[in-house]
Amino acid sequence: MTAFRRERADVLAELRALRDADAPTHGGRVLSYVYDSGLAELDELAAEAARLVQPVNGLDPTTFTSVAVMESQVLGFAREIFHGDDEVVGSVTSGGTESCLLAVKGAREAWRAARAGTPRTPRLVAPVTVHAAFQKAAAYFGLALDLVPVDPATGAVSPAAIEERLGDDVALVVVSAPSYPFATLDPVADVAAITAARGIRLHVDACIGGFALAFRSDEEPPLAPWDFRVPGVTTLSADLHKYGYAPKGVSVLLTRGRDLHRRQYFATTKWPGYPVVNPTMTGSKPAGPLAAAWAIIEALGVDGFRDLAGRAARATGVLRDAVEGIEGLRVVGSPVGPLLAVATDEGLPPERRVDPHHWADAARGLGWHLQLQPGLAQDDGAPLPRTTHLTVTPVTERVLDDLVPALRAAADEVRGAPPADGALLLVELAGGPEAAAGLAASAEGLDADGAALLLASFGLLGGNAPDGPEQGAASGALPERLAPVLALVEALPAELAERLLVELLARVVEPVAPSGRS
Repeated sequence: MTAFRRERADVLAELRALRDADAPTHGGRVLSYVYDSGLAELDELAAEAARLVQPVNGLDPTTFTSVAVMESQVLGFAREIFHGDDEVVGSVTSGGTESCLLAVKGAREAWRAARAGTPRTPRLVAPVTVHAAFQKAAAYFGLALDLVPVDPATGAVSPAAIEERLGDDVALVVVSAPSYPFATLDPVADVAAITAARGIRLHVDACIGGFALAFRSDEEPPLAPWDFRVPGVTTLSADLHKYGYAPKGVSVLLTRGRDLHRRQYFATTKWPGYPVVNPTMTGSKPAGPLAAAWAIIEALGVDGFRDLAGRAARATGVLRDAVEGIEGLRVVGSPVGPLLAVATDEGLPPERRVDPHHWADAARGLGWHLQLQPGLAQDDGAPLPRTTHLTVTPVTERVLDDLVPALRAAADEVRGAPPADGALLLVELAGGPEAAAGLAASAEGLDADGAALLLASFGLLGGNAPDGPEQGAASGALPERLAPVLALVEALPAELAERLLVELLARVVEPVAPSGRS
């Protein structure tokens, strides 16, 4: 009989204690990252469905035929609600990033096939607001990334601005429905008309909002077509682990045309093992998220999804009105929901303005977790404002009576406080302007220990520099106020900020001895 090192009850008790330190995933207190339907029975259904397929390997649907059945039915549901015809096929992936990566891979392979022998690097053209997953895709698959500036006031991109960037080296254009930073619905049909005329593929990234926008009620303002009703749309991604309310991670990537879809696959028989045929980036993969998504779709149906989308939409409308009524803040653009971004109302004198990052920190002190987004200098010189992001879910409707007063109280607490000045912070932390300039230029060649020293000097790894692998999360957590951290991100060159953030996250998970070791 196998002897266990620790008792089951002790292991689970420790895990519960670890979870107690997390931000709450249910109840509406976290307005990013989690998507709470507010239906406990739906969570229980998803958990039981995932448990039933826990041992299943999604690598081989010919051995585990349940995987093939569930995937085809999930894709069929997605194709129907996104108005695809019989030529639209797809894959279930591990999340939005993988869906985006595969869309780019397929477009790159099709571009290469049409231009055999062409030595040029293909380009990917998208608004600067497109999800960062496409920056990752360009880096992974060797495309030149061409980001088009958007209107700072609205977050919207001009079709003409995209058209100016097009050429025969463009493998893919990407637009969002809606964008994550500002919840702006990009002009999909206008862009599609331009790309289709040039024979360029167009991807619609509906990862965050697709499964909500598809179920908008007749009471909401109609949206311009953004899915496969638009003839020039060639691929579309949408996450079931967002407004499909499934556990992480499960997404769909739908593709118009079987030949383009097959270019997303990887296959090889050039080894002595089993033939490898992978429709996604992974080989072995869990069937649990797929089973959970399938079960939720079967349980809810169109009417259930429409009801949940209505709850999120109503809550979004209340929050938008509430923010617009808070002196010193403004909602960016015309968000289509169920998310929005909040910026400072620059039309007011400084003493009446509310910095969105100070506001988010104050709201966190009251028990509400909002997401801080840094400002960004676009290539055309037009700066995008620093904002605070709110993702709204059906459960938010239940907590509005507590949330709205908290948002007002948080604004009252910080109104008139000057925004955190990243450049000034950098000078203070570095010990002078010259030292700050040296730090700002030090990304190239910065090794792990050097990056850790910088983090420690910024107070992000405890008071002292790390001495070894044991220095991880225990050596210092992020400060309670995140506004200064985001201000530093804005002030530092992107390369240095990215290098430091990599080091910070890597230090948090450096190896430590397992708990309970005897």
